[in-house]
Amino acid sequence: MVSWRRFRIGLSLFLLAVGLSGLTAACQFQATLPDGRPAQVNLTLVSFALTRKAHEAIIPLFAAQWKREHQQEVRFRTSYGASGSQARAVIDGLEADIVHLSLGLDVDRIAQAGLIRPDWARQAPHNSTVTTSVCTLITREGNPKNLQTWQDLTREGVTFVTANPKISGAARWNFLALWGSVTQTGGTPQEAKAFVTEVFRHVAALPRDGREATDAFLTQGQGDALINYESEVILARKQGKRLSYHIPKVNILIENPVAIVDKYADQHGTREVAQAYLQFLYTPQAQEVFAQYGFRPVDGTVLAAHAQEFPRVPTLFTVRDLGGWERVQAQFFAQGALFDQIQRENQA
Repeated sequence: MVSWRRFRIGLSLFLLAVGLSGLTAACQFQATLPDGRPAQVNLTLVSFALTRKAHEAIIPLFAAQWKREHQQEVRFRTSYGASGSQARAVIDGLEADIVHLSLGLDVDRIAQAGLIRPDWARQAPHNSTVTTSVCTLITREGNPKNLQTWQDLTREGVTFVTANPKISGAARWNFLALWGSVTQTGGTPQEAKAFVTEVFRHVAALPRDGREATDAFLTQGQGDALINYESEVILARKQGKRLSYHIPKVNILIENPVAIVDKYADQHGTREVAQAYLQFLYTPQAQEVFAQYGFRPVDGTVLAAHAQEFPRVPTLFTVRDLGGWERVQAQFFAQGALFDQIQRENQA
């Protein structure tokens, strides 16, 4: 038994040495351009789940442009998941060069860990917001239960799906849309709490992120409705899925920020190309791709060209109207805060 253990340890060390030797050899023989620059640059993008299709379409466009202008290949490593989980992964050592997350709070957390400069929001246009959206009420085909407002979710016999606000950025926007539908129309915080508590008595599932919430609703058949980004509806329709949706007239403007992870970009020597990709996301070409995948562009001209797809919302508030992310996090989503209280009350 002892000899077998020693053999396994020796084999592991041997394989590790072989792997490191291969890595060293790969570094030693990395191709370079005549001016000494590497022929290939590797860039790591970490983003929230709902952006996968859009970035998969944008990345080749950027890589082709960079190749034309700089003669370098750009290879992307990508990671997609719940925004909060993605932020924690970067803090814990996932060496992203760029993050595109669901909400500013998640970028702030990475900044507080010393990985992103504190003034990140001032480093790009629109306070570093590169995509926007609104919350939609997605229903079964033909809307058989006639669900049109947030209040309709409290009707007898109605259930719905939303991602989990404790880990999903998309779900936090959903929660705030529900809360603000009361407070931004003259209601008190007490009335908002009573309303949101009643809404969550009707929840059928709380998946990890917005994409899993869509799968739970469309593929698994859970719930009469789904609260999710407007982009999920548009993407599902492009994929041939038939469903109905309504954009409630009182809604929140979802703002998705982008930032360079300064520490890792500098360590990797990728700041120039990371900055270029970030800037490319604001170009009409990339904004058009975001629009095609259901995100409301921040480029006014592109947004105007898609006015029929993105109807105006009569009462549209922002997270700043609710006090900003730090206050919102402490009030609603921190350990023991309002969402936890609502869950305990509903489970009692």
